[in-house]
Amino acid sequence: PWHKARHNKRRLIQAPFVALLAGKLKPGGYIHVATDWEDYAMQVLKVLNEDALLENTAADYAPRPAYRPLTKFEQRGLRLGHGVWDLLFRRKIPPA
Repeated sequence: PWHKARHNKRRLIQAPFVALLAGKLKPGGYIHVATDWEDYAMQVLKVLNEDALLENTAADYAPRPAYRPLTKFEQRGLRLGHGVWDLLFRRKIPPA
């Protein structure tokens, strides 16, 4: 996630990329992001919330869905007391 502030511009989840992605996503389609870096999770939440085509499926962060596998890195992080943040956004369905 490019931890240093001066590297934030290199992060994948930024407004131009999200706009492109949301534009290609079918209505009702999902964007699911999971990270163990809290600062990155906050940035992703902000960027995804700002896109007019997307809606958050949770109040802020979503619980880990059962379909998402628990990686060995995540297991280790959880054992060490680190958090993991899931964000689940859906492309809005236009009114009929």
